[in-house]
Amino acid sequence: MKLILTAAVDNLGAPGEIVEVKDGYGRNYLLPRGLAIVATRGAEKQIQGIQRAQEARAVRDLDHAKELRNTLDQLTGVTVKVRTSEAGKLFGSVKAADVAEAIQAAGGPQLDKRTIDLPKDLVRKTGNYQVKVQLHPEVEAKVNFTVEGE
Repeated sequence: MKLILTAAVDNLGAPGEIVEVKDGYGRNYLLPRGLAIVATRGAEKQIQGIQRAQEARAVRDLDHAKELRNTLDQLTGVTVKVRTSEAGKLFGSVKAADVAEAIQAAGGPQLDKRTIDLPKDLVRKTGNYQVKVQLHPEVEAKVNFTVEGE
């Protein structure tokens, strides 16, 4: 069975790759979980869209990663707005995707949410926080952000 991966699958491939897998694995695991789509002519257009989105988020090389680190270190005004109680306790949680959107809204680069290291129990109340962003295996940036209630 020929499939196009829509997400990274361990020991199989990266998003946008066309892979040949056994019928049962494709039908019972990859397709129901949304990890792949059946390879058709129309699906090839989706591959191009996925690859363009990846290239926009990708860090090209070490020099580009260092340049992004400098940009992120100088970035101010990163604010994540969430619903809170009167005491400042959050309803819900702050996710890495929320931080990535706030960075972009503050004038920073578009980042992949998987590069942001947001510990599970870090954000419990409104206030100032700091997260690490792994731009490259050798380059790590720190971003300060503020959580405000709505």
